[in-house]
Amino acid sequence: MSTTPSTDPLATGTHTVEIDGVTQSYHVHGSGPVLVAHSGGPGIFWEYLRMPALEEHLTVVYPEPIGTGASGRLPAHPHGYTRARYSRFLAALIEHLGVPEVHLLGHSHGGFVAQYHALHHPDRIAGVILYDSAPVTGPEHGAEAMRLVQEFAARNADNPDLPEVIEAFQSIPTISDDAQMTAVARGIFPAYFADFWGRQDEFGPARAGVTATYISGLDDDLTPDVIDDRAALGSLTVPTLVLVGRHDVICGVRWAEELHELIPGSELVIFENSGHFGHLEEPEAFAKAVAAFVEAPAGN
Repeated sequence: MSTTPSTDPLATGTHTVEIDGVTQSYHVHGSGPVLVAHSGGPGIFWEYLRMPALEEHLTVVYPEPIGTGASGRLPAHPHGYTRARYSRFLAALIEHLGVPEVHLLGHSHGGFVAQYHALHHPDRIAGVILYDSAPVTGPEHGAEAMRLVQEFAARNADNPDLPEVIEAFQSIPTISDDAQMTAVARGIFPAYFADFWGRQDEFGPARAGVTATYISGLDDDLTPDVIDDRAALGSLTVPTLVLVGRHDVICGVRWAEELHELIPGSELVIFENSGHFGHLEEPEAFAKAVAAFVEAPAGN
């Protein structure tokens, strides 16, 4: 592992470090205890996860997950981006930061990565925050998401922009390049909020700014990176905070409650006026919940 000539690896700004021959880009903002925030997708560029209200309390490190943005791509791109590989890059990044422990936040697919990392590499993790995540993917997760999207469609049946959102969901299986991935991510964006259209002036710029890389979800040998952590989560020893928006359609309350039940001693916070982006929809409540968890005395 090598790094570009730099000042402090936790100095505010953009940094790069080379891990396994691949460039890992990351961004540092804020001050206070260190929180590493892993964005989702997989393939969504990190900027949507920027959390200014939280940066008032914590030093937030935002990795650009490999395969996205300024970070390098794997030789097998768009394949090979498994949780084990993302976790390997997280471990090397945390070592590079040079602090004894960090808190780790994972949003959406980043939550899948964070729970994997906390299960397999807990030694440098002071606490893990599973933000709009789930213990399982596959048909069961897909069926629940479909049910919640149908509820969203029913609530917004009279909205003239609804067909565009539904069409974007229906096109997900056909994505095969970065342009299609970005178009679909922007297309489905309204469904990921409690009330996107009621706050469109506020959230429209975030939608326009979404950028994504196509990541296949397959390993190098083209096998799916299937997730089912339900049997393992009972052995998770890292302090855990589970966060979810009441109106999240993709990783809804059902999954947050299941994570909370499976993980010993975990805390659960539900943001009643949020969908999949509580840090945008209820930023102060989000920052308060995360900061309180990070700053809690050990053992509490």
